[in-house]
Amino acid sequence: MAQDEGRFGRISRPRACWAPPGIRPLAPYQVVREAVYAFAAVAPSLGKICSLVLPTVNTDMMNLFLEHVSQTFSTYFIIMQVDQAGWHQAKALVIPENIRLIRQPPYSPELNPVEHIWDDIREKYFHNRIFPSLDLLTDKLCHALNTLAQETSRVQSMTNFPHLRLGC
Repeated sequence: MAQDEGRFGRISRPRACWAPPGIRPLAPYQVVREAVYAFAAVAPSLGKICSLVLPTVNTDMMNLFLEHVSQTFSTYFIIMQVDQAGWHQAKALVIPENIRLIRQPPYSPELNPVEHIWDDIREKYFHNRIFPSLDLLTDKLCHALNTLAQETSRVQSMTNFPHLRLGC
């Protein structure tokens, strides 16, 4: 498996979009400093994704997420690729019995397939959108993660990096 956290907030950035010739498209824009964090772990060979939306990123939230993954995949022994964020290396981190963490090299997000999940969600669900409240943003993020969890072949095609394939 591979794991990562993504920040989803109410600060929007206008992106390119289609419009009829001669018409300038209008893209909504807002700067509200509120955000939530999506924690996700993906099993590329199975096309499965396990996720939680949490209010912050720290060791306590990572402990909560690891316990969730451990229970969701309780019949598996999980080797999980993580980046070198501070909460992945904290002394207070509680790693469940069925999970072992492997740290990816520093400053190498291109090695983490979960980055593709974040790109897909931002493109399909957050592109040129603003949210009147953090609750509505959280609902949209949950909908995106749940929809993606149902599409195993899409998850596989986005995340099945060669270094994560079984039998390598």
